[in-house]
Amino acid sequence: MQTPSDPTPNFTTWLKAARLRTLPLAFSCILLGSFLAGSQGKFSLSITILCLLTTLFYQVLSNFSNDLGDGLKGTDSDRKGEARAVASGKISIPQMKSAVRVFALLSFFTGTLLSYKGTEQLHWGYTLFFILLGVVAIWSAISYTMGDKAYGYAGLGDLFVLLFFGLVGVFGSYFLQAQVLDWIILLPSFAVGFLAVGVLNLNNTRDIGTDIIHGKMSIPARLGRKGAKRYHLVLMIASMVCALWFTLYNPTDFWGYLWILSLPAIFKNTSLLFRTNEPEEIDKLLKPLALTTLLFSLLLGVGTWLNNFSL
Repeated sequence: MQTPSDPTPNFTTWLKAARLRTLPLAFSCILLGSFLAGSQGKFSLSITILCLLTTLFYQVLSNFSNDLGDGLKGTDSDRKGEARAVASGKISIPQMKSAVRVFALLSFFTGTLLSYKGTEQLHWGYTLFFILLGVVAIWSAISYTMGDKAYGYAGLGDLFVLLFFGLVGVFGSYFLQAQVLDWIILLPSFAVGFLAVGVLNLNNTRDIGTDIIHGKMSIPARLGRKGAKRYHLVLMIASMVCALWFTLYNPTDFWGYLWILSLPAIFKNTSLLFRTNEPEEIDKLLKPLALTTLLFSLLLGVGTWLNNFSL
């Protein structure tokens, strides 16, 4: 482990610690919410950019905090997949703590600006609500693995991912542009949210062995490998049911069904999970499902936009 007097990690080291491969998953919900707002003629480029920037800061904050929290608890010492910065000694604990503080402040700044910009024509209560939601998002990003009561170690990570990568990400970005509470948007919100939970489930299924040793009782750790695979299948089916329900609810033509083009990739990823128990092989499924979630979001969003303008 490094000491505070060690040389400052270079840019590449920080870039790897930020785990930018997780950004397609984080951006999926924002892009879908923006396309859904655009389908109603309410698209705002400035709000979309602010949403993406804030989400970028949240995601890096989450990744840095997870790296630090698991590193402090020793959970990453013998994990499979990409090596973590703190556990490997590439970034010291004080350095990572400073990075967490910086990105917490950046997240708060852009989140507050977004809250004001997206609700300036509404009652001030909406602005306050979104600012408070941003504070909760920062707490959520930090508390997943950090602290004595880290909720990720209690198996609550799936719930928070569904909330922030689904409901808040899609419905929130939609509302800040459309400024309408259209409850049907909950369906695509949960559709993306379930896929995002699926990515987390792959991550936790890969790490079942080491997580149990270190007391990280994720849902896969509680269910066992077979149970985690069945749970994963339920998540994928639930996502598709929500997407289909949303599509059938709206008067639609060909464009509304574009998202179906992502089904082969989802099916392949799920079938590969059922064929392996090797952590290294499960790790290889993470990036494809994250990219498939982005593809699904784009197809559903663009399809809805084109469908509404073609009717």
